[in-house]
Parts: sequence; C-alpha cells; structure tokens
Amino acid sequence: MPQKIIFATQHYKYLKDRILAITGEAWENGELEIRDFPDGEHYHRILSDVSHKEVVIIGGTIDDQATLELFDLASGCIQLGAYSLTIIIPYFGYSTMERAVKYGEIVKAKTRAVLFSSLPNTSRGNRIVMIDLHVDGITWYFENDIRPVHLYAKGFVLNAAQELAGDKPFVLASTDAGRAKWVESLANDLHVPAAFVFKRRISGEETAITAISADVKDKTVIIYDDMIRTGGSLVHAAEAYHEAGAAGICVITTHGIFAGNGFERIKNSGLISKVVCTDTHPNALTIHDPMLEVRSVAQLIVDYFHYQSI
Repeated sequence: MPQKIIFATQHYKYLKDRILAITGEAWENGELEIRDFPDGEHYHRILSDVSHKEVVIIGGTIDDQATLELFDLASGCIQLGAYSLTIIIPYFGYSTMERAVKYGEIVKAKTRAVLFSSLPNTSRGNRIVMIDLHVDGITWYFENDIRPVHLYAKGFVLNAAQELAGDKPFVLASTDAGRAKWVESLANDLHVPAAFVFKRRISGEETAITAISADVKDKTVIIYDDMIRTGGSLVHAAEAYHEAGAAGICVITTHGIFAGNGFERIKNSGLISKVVCTDTHPNALTIHDPMLEVRSVAQLIVDYFHYQSI
C-alpha cells in the first residue's frame, strides 16, 4: 500500500501535528516552503516527494486566501504525481450561503464546491472530507468525479454532553427549530428529552422567541449548535431557557468560530457556565479562558482513514 503523506495549509498546521502525534511514523510529514511577497502574492513549494503516495491535505476554507492556498497545494500535489488525494476541510466556509434567497445572490457554498471539483483526478481519484456541515446537501454541490464525504462528530457531542451533565437530569436543546431533527437524534441516543425554541423574525437583524418545545424547569440545559459565529442566536436561546426555569446552561458546538467578540458576548451574558467545541476552526485556539474547552477532531480524522483501509 502506498505511503500516506500529510500536508497542511498555514492555518491548520496545529491539526496536522495532532494527527501525526496519533499516526506516528505510519504517516509522513509533508514539508513545504512558503513565502509572502510585498505585492501580496504567495510562494509555495512542495519539498517532499509525493509521487505515487497517498496525499492528505488539511485546510479550511475559512477565508478566500486560505481557500486558494488549499487549492494550490492540491493542484501542486496532483502535478507532482500523487497516487491519490484526500482533502480534509474541517470547517467548510460559506456553508450558510447554500441557497439564494434574493435575486442575484451568489451561492458561495456551491462555487467553492465547483472550485475543488475542477481539480484533475489522481490515478485513484480525489476525495474531499468535511466535518459537521451546516447543511448536508452541500455534498451534492460537488461535480465531476470528486467524492465528497461528510463526517459527523457525533461521538464528540455525546461524550461532551454526558460529561457536562454528570449525574444531573438534563435536556439537550437547540438554538432554533432549524436544528431540531439533528438535536432530537442526539437526544434519543442519550435517552434524554430534546428542546428547541420557536422564533419569529421581526426584521433582518431581530428575532423574537415565542415558545419552547419542552419543559426545562429545574433541569440542566445543554445547547448544541453546529457552529457559533457571533453568539447572538445562542445568547437569545439561552435567555429563553433561563426564563423558562433552567437550572443551568452549557453549550456544545462543533465549529467554534467566535467571530469578532463572539466569545466575550457569550461570557458576558452570564447565562452560560461552559462551552465545549472542537478544533475545526483555528479561532477557537486563540481563546484562553477556563469557560472554553477545545477538543481535537484529530482522532476522528485518523479513524476515518482506518475504516477506509479495512
């Protein structure tokens, strides 16, 4: 079987290191030379030999520059004779722009998928692996022969919920009805009630919560959301659960983006005692606060490759 070699974009070197700490010498550490020029152009050189090897590249589409860096690295490895190519995108950017609501809106989740679909095939084909997509249908946006794979971090959510609750009765909740089905599925696995809030949109920036679907009085409420950006919807939901009599509120999210002062907004609300997220987005690693716990998806990624080889 060909040797696996792993590369990472600049923002995701930390996750490559965590994966290599698990795989040891079984996976080769891919070496790159990267330089930035004064005019804003970027130089990349692949130093490791990738010919006839199973290439794994990890990088998020967290912004346009990171997206192009990931695309460039993938293109370079294909040109140098990679046997197979697997692109790991822990956080798929623009995942909330998965459909057009107004005339002329560009569906950027689709355009990003089309971009990576344009990569030439390696002899064993190309795969793109994404974790906890905001919308599962994004996998259908990829074209040609690329194989999209949607990994669910379900084990992370279940374990985190059980640890946060301890021996106390709890309710697994969502920020709105849009995530209700997924939260209900997780709650069934945990054998606990599920709850979600009904919201009425007042304007483009303002919503009002009209009802809660379950009794949360005197119970710990653990809110799960696939991503936290600014924290606005989360805080509004936490306010509703608090007013309904919740004994305490904790939060689990896969993608801790915490844009702007998102984490400070959550902390300053005084409603939430703990936030647990994964390391799918590099922003989470920049926050050093005992209220936030960051767990790695490195083992989830390694397990995927292990099951593929069985």
